Amino acid sequence: MGAPRKFGGGRLVIASHNPGKVREIAALLGPFGADVVSAGDLGLPEPDETGDSFVANAALKAHAAARAADLPALADDSGLVVPALGGRPGIYSARWGGPAKDFGLAMERVWTELQDSADRRAHFVCALSLAWPDGAEVTVEGKVHGSLVWPPRGGRGFGYDPMFQPDGYDVTFGEMDPAGKDRISHRADAFRQLVEACFS
Repeated sequence: MGAPRKFGGGRLVIASHNPGKVREIAALLGPFGADVVSAGDLGLPEPDETGDSFVANAALKAHAAARAADLPALADDSGLVVPALGGRPGIYSARWGGPAKDFGLAMERVWTELQDSADRRAHFVCALSLAWPDGAEVTVEGKVHGSLVWPPRGGRGFGYDPMFQPDGYDVTFGEMDPAGKDRISHRADAFRQLVEACFS
């Protein structure tokens, strides 16, 4: 296998319909000459996430968007992994919020299911896949470790952020300044790897 393909600038589809995720990714991509457009803005359908891992789902979404838009596409699959819950919610993190993806409900479910365990450790995982219309692909995976708190704190971020306190900090992702979160998050870790492979 040769060196990973480099992104040469121009239009790049973010294969997501989640506005919070699109905002974070667009901010991280800002310095690299990408003219970012979201799959939602292009009216692209969301493919079924049939993969059995974050990496498989990210690649599946990136390839679907790259083919549909005939442009390079970047997809993220991320979620919360709680060892005391056998790794759940994992790749089903969004689905724990029900059809409306209500993360208030999802956080309550995590906390309720954790009650029999003293282990509050958790980590976020982010797989990023950059795919081209011709089928080329680069996929990386980032992580950030921490512990879960209750009640949730802070209105920033999205998803499970208000109940996740990263190691070494006394605030949750929901309380953290977005720039501070962008420096240490699972997405930032994955981005560093992707930038090294494709943007530098």
